[in-house]
Amino acid sequence: MNQPAAPLRPSTGTSHTGLAMVVVMTGVLITAVDTTIVVLALPEIERGLRIALSSVIWVVIGYLLVITLLSTQVGRLGDMFGRVRMYEAGFAIFILGSLACALAWNEAAIIGFRVLQGIGGAFVTANSGAVIADLYPPERRGRAYGYNAVGWSLGAILGIVVGGIMVTYISWRWIFWINVPIGAGALLLAVRVLHEKGDRARRRLDPAGMITLGLGLFGVLWAMTKLATSSFDSTIIGYLAGGVVALIAFVLIERRHPSPMLDLSLLAIPTMTPSLLASLLQGLANFATLFLVIMYLQGPRELSPIHASLLLVPGYMVGSAVGPFGGRLADRHGAVLPATIGLGVQVIALFVYAHLALHSGLWMVVVASVINGTGASGFFPANSAAVMKASPPQVFGIASGMLRTFANVGMVFSFAVAILIASRSISKHLAFAIFVGTRSLHGHLAVAFTTGLHSAFYASMVFMVVAALLSATRARKTADKPA
Repeated sequence: MNQPAAPLRPSTGTSHTGLAMVVVMTGVLITAVDTTIVVLALPEIERGLRIALSSVIWVVIGYLLVITLLSTQVGRLGDMFGRVRMYEAGFAIFILGSLACALAWNEAAIIGFRVLQGIGGAFVTANSGAVIADLYPPERRGRAYGYNAVGWSLGAILGIVVGGIMVTYISWRWIFWINVPIGAGALLLAVRVLHEKGDRARRRLDPAGMITLGLGLFGVLWAMTKLATSSFDSTIIGYLAGGVVALIAFVLIERRHPSPMLDLSLLAIPTMTPSLLASLLQGLANFATLFLVIMYLQGPRELSPIHASLLLVPGYMVGSAVGPFGGRLADRHGAVLPATIGLGVQVIALFVYAHLALHSGLWMVVVASVINGTGASGFFPANSAAVMKASPPQVFGIASGMLRTFANVGMVFSFAVAILIASRSISKHLAFAIFVGTRSLHGHLAVAFTTGLHSAFYASMVFMVVAALLSATRARKTADKPA
């Protein structure tokens, strides 16, 4: 029989709990930095390593995909061998991966080392939610997840500002070098501050589920990214069909496995399914926004990557301020209100983005980014608190990993969906080049592409509305009552 994992115990007092939270926030911060900073560096990485245009996006997608595949498994390892131990191991792997990325010499090396970096990121992100759940009682977790959202927003800002400076004035390799001292400092602090005792839960891993899910997602993603730069052909059909078959096999395996990668029994908990699906759809709608806005600013508006991204900084800054407040609302009134309102606010932001024209004032981008950041910081802490509150303590790691998996599935598909919709009005190859910052647009092409972006933003609005409706259904679930 499974033994509950012992609570995480900081060495002494509130000050150590605060230091522990700083460690967790740092882990979220450096993974957020590597989500935004690499987007800015794609043109330089493409030119510096002579990577094919259709392959350079895998520097981003490969990192997110491996986190998606490993999240539940490394969360399970945290339940088995200690969440702090796995969290610290993640820091060490992430530092090693960052060092290797900085030394990469060709296309295969940078993509492979980004996968290694993603393995470390999976250990960090999948176990961070469980560490917070161990550190804080249910009635204080919303606020703690709010501070976690601050770490994400600050990381995104650093990725844009510091990354832009490094890519523009130094070298793209420094976007990876910078992780080494930050990660090493956080690792040393984690070793000193985070402690845990007691028996661990006995669990089994699910390699068959992980492999079939990986093959399925890879096949579908490969087909969609190829479709973004070339015509529909038999090769794309083969990858797409193979991916679908692998995903079907994954579902069949999960239904029979004694300890599946995705613990479907958790979905029977009243608030769990709408929370996880809302997270998936929010990621699908919102992660694409970063790509779409940068495409608009670099393409029709002819801004450089750094100047385009700086317009999004106010949104992240406001988001970092709103996060703790949204967490407190979740603690006091339950997750439904702040999460659903947050998603509704993001729908408004997408509506503003969908009305950007060729000569719109750039202040509209700033306003929309602020609205979007406000909504996201209302949703994330509340939704995370809802998942962890509904989860039994002995499976905190699994629940945290499932939340990360659902969110990342949405994120990894968001780019492919957005680029396919946005490229309807001009050449797909040209649309892809605009995204990675190697082309701008003029005249009628700029007008046509802006129209295509509007369609992509409207599609994102639909995904976000469905996420809000799913979040609202939790109002009828008795398990969502505030503690």
